[in-house]
Amino acid sequence: MAKPPVKPPKDQKSKRRVPEPPIELDINRLDDEGLGIGYYQTKEVLIAGALPGEKVTFAIEHEGQRRIIGQLRKVLRKSVERGVPSCKRAQDCQGCSLIAMNYPAQLRFKEAKVRRHLSNRTLLAEVPVLPILEAEQRLGYRTNAKLVMAKERGEVKIGLYRRGSHAVVDIADCPLHHPLINRIVAVVKEEIARQDVYLYNPRSKRGLLRYLTIKVAPAANRAMVTFVCSERNFRDLTHLGKWLMKKVPEVVSVQQNINSAEGNVIFGRETLKMLGVPDLIDQVGEIRLRIAPTSFFQVHNEQAARIYAQVRQWAGLKPGEIAVDLYCGIGGIALNLARDAARVIGIEVSEEAVRNARENARMNERNNCAFIAGDAAELIHDLAGELPPGSVAVLNPPRGGCAEEVLTELAGLEPRTIIYVSCNPETLARDLEILHRLGYGTEAVQPVDMFPQTPHVESIARLAPLPRTI
Repeated sequence: MAKPPVKPPKDQKSKRRVPEPPIELDINRLDDEGLGIGYYQTKEVLIAGALPGEKVTFAIEHEGQRRIIGQLRKVLRKSVERGVPSCKRAQDCQGCSLIAMNYPAQLRFKEAKVRRHLSNRTLLAEVPVLPILEAEQRLGYRTNAKLVMAKERGEVKIGLYRRGSHAVVDIADCPLHHPLINRIVAVVKEEIARQDVYLYNPRSKRGLLRYLTIKVAPAANRAMVTFVCSERNFRDLTHLGKWLMKKVPEVVSVQQNINSAEGNVIFGRETLKMLGVPDLIDQVGEIRLRIAPTSFFQVHNEQAARIYAQVRQWAGLKPGEIAVDLYCGIGGIALNLARDAARVIGIEVSEEAVRNARENARMNERNNCAFIAGDAAELIHDLAGELPPGSVAVLNPPRGGCAEEVLTELAGLEPRTIIYVSCNPETLARDLEILHRLGYGTEAVQPVDMFPQTPHVESIARLAPLPRTI
């Protein structure tokens, strides 16, 4: 007769790992992403939510050869710059790394970041940086959202990936989002669970719904919703969209974007209108804009209007002059310049954005605008015959900045003024230095707080030809 298996003594059973005790750390400064920086055992420690001058305790989330990612546990000594966070999920989400900092301190941080990146470049050390344009609306301002969808242990989550991981943090009541976005997210979660819609799993590469994107036109209080799917699906998505529009009547458009590719790129190439209107109509300053599902547009309407106004003022266009707007998007800046110029030429790589820009020109009765779809580096050379010396040029590139060949070709066109709108102080400083070597000095830089509670900052730079040496 077989003997029953012998159970190991209690002290020989596998033991759960005991969490390491929290570690004390002094925070010296913030990095460009707004993370608190301290040093522990010769390694740099990055902690979201920790501020300079504070003593905190933290737990190690990840440890590399030179750097530790820490999770804030407790603030033992508070900074005078610490405010009251307006989000209960701030420590888990970590998407708004400055939300624990009071607003005047946020502005100082952002302005100093712009100054630091400029001063790091020898040719830009003396460039005047104007006081940052603060935002009147500091919560509930974000009018578009790109959110990942997942199901974990049977629970539907809609939110963001936690910093440095693929764990989804649910942010149903994000204080930065326009209230309509939060209402839509809540209903979509409810309906996905009720209708049992299959959510995509990046590990198994199976499932339908991947991302949820929402654009809001705040003046009209209307919204466009796009479901990003791994494959075409009309039955489930139409049913989901109809229930969404029934529960949230402010949703006037439901779209489906198809993205079967692996990785974290949100949009695929194909977008299909499912319900409602094809585009969302928004109002920014004095300009009405038609916005397509995948077109880029600024998240803070009031601050975007201020940027448009500043660019127009610095351009100082006269009735007979011509302007070019490189990386023009859906035409917001170009349409404002067209109020003064004889002609404005916009260049944008996205064909959908160019379609919107052309429709926006018609809608705003700007008949002196021409928009061209293509790569700026390839098309700018062809502008020599259309853009006479003494014109105005605007650059508004993505975070990576401009290719050097674009800057070289642009300087060769001899514009009287170059205005550079940037969302990245580091690449702005790099490109301004290149333009300086090409004969264009930076007269002033105007920081703009487009994203309160986050470390991001927009900047507008004005350049003019340097005096020629004989």
